[in-house]
Amino acid sequence: MRRTSATEPATEAATDPAIAGLTEPAAQSDRRFLPIDDGRRLPPPVREHRPLHLVRDERLLRLVRERLAAWPVQAITDPRHTRAAVALAITDEGPGAGVPGLPRHGGWSEHPALILTRRAGGMRQHAGQWALPGGRLDAGETPEQAALRELAEEVGLQLEAPAVLGRLDDFATRSGYIITPVVVWAGDARQLRAEPGEVRSIHRIPVAEFMRPDAPLLDEVAHSPHPVLRMPVGEHWIAAPTGAIVYQFCEVCMAGREARVSHYEQPRFAWK
Repeated sequence: MRRTSATEPATEAATDPAIAGLTEPAAQSDRRFLPIDDGRRLPPPVREHRPLHLVRDERLLRLVRERLAAWPVQAITDPRHTRAAVALAITDEGPGAGVPGLPRHGGWSEHPALILTRRAGGMRQHAGQWALPGGRLDAGETPEQAALRELAEEVGLQLEAPAVLGRLDDFATRSGYIITPVVVWAGDARQLRAEPGEVRSIHRIPVAEFMRPDAPLLDEVAHSPHPVLRMPVGEHWIAAPTGAIVYQFCEVCMAGREARVSHYEQPRFAWK
C-alpha cells in the first residue's frame, strides 16, 4: 500500500529489537505460546505425513506450479469489502530471518523462505504487525499485477508476470478487505530494500519453520465459532490473516495437502 511519509528506518534480515510486537503481544520465550483472547488451546490438525523438498531449485518450482495449477481456488465476492492482494514470494533463506529464536547464517542459505515484513509504526492500520507484501488493488488491476507492484514498492523486488505461479484462496478480513494471495517465484532476491514509510523491517522466514510440529496454533474463543489461528515463528508468532494464508501455502504448495483457511478467526487486535 502506498504511503508518502517516511517515519522510521527499515532493514532486512537484522534482528529487530521490537520484533516481539509493536501491536502484537509477545509470545512466551519458552515457546509454550499461551492461548490468545482468553481462549483454550486446541490440538493442531492431524496431517498425513508427506516428504518435503526444501531446496529452492527447479524441482521445487515445478512442484509448486503443478500444485497451484491443480488447486480449486475459492474466491470471495462481497462488495462491502475492499479488494487487496498479497505476494507469497518464494526466495532463499539467505543470511537468516532476523527473528529471535532462529539462526543467523554465516553464509548464504538456499533453503526456501517467504518474504515477510513488519509494518512501519506510523501506519494508520495494523502498525507493527507481521505482513506479506501487498495492498489494495488499483483501478483496473488484477491481483497478480497488484502483488507484483506491491513487491516493488514495499521491498524493492522487481519481478515480471512470468514469476507468478498461481493463486490461493481469498481471505475476508475483519478489517474489511478481501485478500487474494498470489504465489510468486522470487529467485534469490539478494537486493531487497524496504520502503520506510510502510515497512519497518524485511524478514526471510524459512518455510521449514512454518512447518514445525506445533504449527498452527489454534485457540478456541468465546466470541467466534471458529478458532483463532497463529503460526509460530522462532520465539513469536504470526496471526491470521497473514498466518492463515501462510499456513495454506505450506499445506497446498509445499506438502501437497488440501487445506482451507478462510474460516479461521483473527485475534481481536487485528479486527481494527
